[in-house]
Amino acid sequence: MPIMALLPIAAALLVQQPANSSTSLDFEYFKARIQPILMAKRQGNARCISCHTTGTPMRLQPLAPGAATWTDEESRKNFEVIRPRVFAGEPAKSKLLTHPLAETAGGDPIHDGGKHWKSQDDPEWQTLAAWVRGATLNSSKTTSNNLRIIQTNAAGDNVTIIDPATNKVVGEITGIEVGHGAAVAAGKIYISNESQSTLDVADGKTLKVTNKIPLSGHPNNIAAGKDGRRVYVSIAQAPGAVDVIDTATLTRVKSIPVKGSVHNTYVTPDGKFVIAGSVAGKTITAIDAQTEQPVWTMDFDLGIRPMAFEANPDGSTKRIFAQLSNLNGFAVVDFATHKEINRIELPRIAAGKAPVLGGGNESHGMAVTSDQKMLVVNSRLNSAVYMYSLPDLKLMGSVDVGRSPDWVTLTPDGKLAYVANAQSNNVSVIDLKTMKEVTRIPVGQVPKRNITALLP
Repeated sequence: MPIMALLPIAAALLVQQPANSSTSLDFEYFKARIQPILMAKRQGNARCISCHTTGTPMRLQPLAPGAATWTDEESRKNFEVIRPRVFAGEPAKSKLLTHPLAETAGGDPIHDGGKHWKSQDDPEWQTLAAWVRGATLNSSKTTSNNLRIIQTNAAGDNVTIIDPATNKVVGEITGIEVGHGAAVAAGKIYISNESQSTLDVADGKTLKVTNKIPLSGHPNNIAAGKDGRRVYVSIAQAPGAVDVIDTATLTRVKSIPVKGSVHNTYVTPDGKFVIAGSVAGKTITAIDAQTEQPVWTMDFDLGIRPMAFEANPDGSTKRIFAQLSNLNGFAVVDFATHKEINRIELPRIAAGKAPVLGGGNESHGMAVTSDQKMLVVNSRLNSAVYMYSLPDLKLMGSVDVGRSPDWVTLTPDGKLAYVANAQSNNVSVIDLKTMKEVTRIPVGQVPKRNITALLP
C-alpha cells in the first residue's frame, strides 16, 4: 500500500484534523507541486495513485486512460480529499507528512504504505511542508532559496553563510573563535567552539548567537540526529566521548564514553546509529541512536579521519568510507560485518605539481551524492578532488582546487560540491557532472568543516 495512505483500520485517522485559521492551503500550489508527488515513482515503492485511487480511505480521482495528470475539476476533488489530512500551518501535526516519514525523523510509527522519506530535509517533504505552511506558487521559490552552505573558519572568529543559488556570501555568524563543526536542527545553527569548549547556538534567521552550551571537554566535529532532537559533539580531549545535546532544552544530557578522543561524529543515513571516529584510538565506534549506548567498536592500524556513508536501497547503511592518518586515500568498511574490505590510494600527485604537506592529513573530507552513484574525495596533499563511481569505486575524474582542501559538502541534488580550501581561504565550487571548477568563493581564515542545510 503506497505513500499517503492512512491506516485503513484506524478510524481516528479518518477524522478531519483541525485547521489553523491563520494559514490557508493554496489550490494552485497543490495542483502544480503536490499532485506530482502523488504520481511520482520512487525506487522500491509503489506510487501513491496506485493505491489511493482504489481501496484506501484517502481516495484520489482515478486518472483517465492516457491522461498524464488530473483535470482541474478532478484536482479540486483531490484537494478536498487531502485537506482533512493536513493541519494548516503545522507540518509536524499533519498526517499527510508524518505518516510516510521515517519514525527516526519524527514520523508516525506505522504506515501501511511504507516509509518514503528518511529525513525532513527530503525535497518532497519540504515541498509538502511549504504548502502546509501557506506557500503559494508565487512564494514557492523560498524553499530552495533557504538552502545554504555553512562554512566554519578554523582560524577565524566567524562562520560564513553561502547561497548555492548565487555562490555569494549572504550572511555571517560572528563572535565564535575557532569554530569547528556545524549542524542545523529545528531552525537553529549549532557550532562547536574550540576556544571556549562550548556548543554555540545561533538563530537560523538572525544568525545571532543565543546560547553557549558547556561541553565535557575540547570539541571537534558535530552531527545532528535525523529528527532534530539531538546534536552529537565529538570530544577530542582524552579520554574521549560523544556529548549528547538535547535541542529542546539546549543542555548537555549525557556524555557517551568512546575509546580514544573523538575527531568526527556522524549520523548514519537511516538515523539509527551515531558513528564516532578516533584518531588517537584508531577506532570507529557505532552508538545506537535510540539507547545512546555503544554497540560495536572496530580497530584500525591508523587513526580515523573523515568518513562518508553509502546507503542500501532501503536507506540502511551499506559501507563506510574512512580516511586514515598518513594515507592519501581511504578504507572501505562493510557496515554489516564491521570488516575492512578494501583500501584505496588516491592517484599520485601530477609531475611538476608541488605537494602541500602542512596543516593536516593527506586526504581529508569526503561525501556521497544523494543518488548513491558517486563518492567525492579530497586530497590535501594533491590540492585536488577525486570522483569515484559507486558501487564499483572506479575513478571517474579529478578537479584541481585551492590549497589544502579540508572538507566537502554537496547540494541535495548532487550537482555541486563545495570544497573548503584551508590554506587558500576560499571555497571551490565544483560541477560534478562536468567535473569542472565553477568558481572560488572567498571566506574566512583557514576554512575547514562545512555543511549543506535549509535555514528558516
